[in-house]
Amino acid sequence: MTHDSNGSRRILCAGLLTGARVRGADGEDLGRIEEILIDITAGRLAYALIAVGGVMGIGEKLYAVPWHAIRRGANDSEVILDGDREQLERAARFDPLRWQDPADVAWIAHLDQFYGAVETSRH
Repeated sequence: MTHDSNGSRRILCAGLLTGARVRGADGEDLGRIEEILIDITAGRLAYALIAVGGVMGIGEKLYAVPWHAIRRGANDSEVILDGDREQLERAARFDPLRWQDPADVAWIAHLDQFYGAVETSRH
């Protein structure tokens, strides 16, 4: 594993992040990562599908969040959304019965605008 200067792992298996808890910037538990979408052309993580609410997958809502709006949590089983529950619930939902084309330029532009398209060096 590759580590950064403070000893934290910089590279993780995507499988470790799938199912990770998602907390808001205020520490509130928002949901979990259902899927990770990869931009294979650019060779980078593009979006996380965050599952919110529901019981055993029934009634849950899915939200696509650009990876640049997520940062590492206190451990490998947690990530932090740079926002809160209200922001997440105002975001466009992802319909699990009719998967959005993750390469749809208009959809990508909408998500990036909603979450702020500025990518930082921490990703």
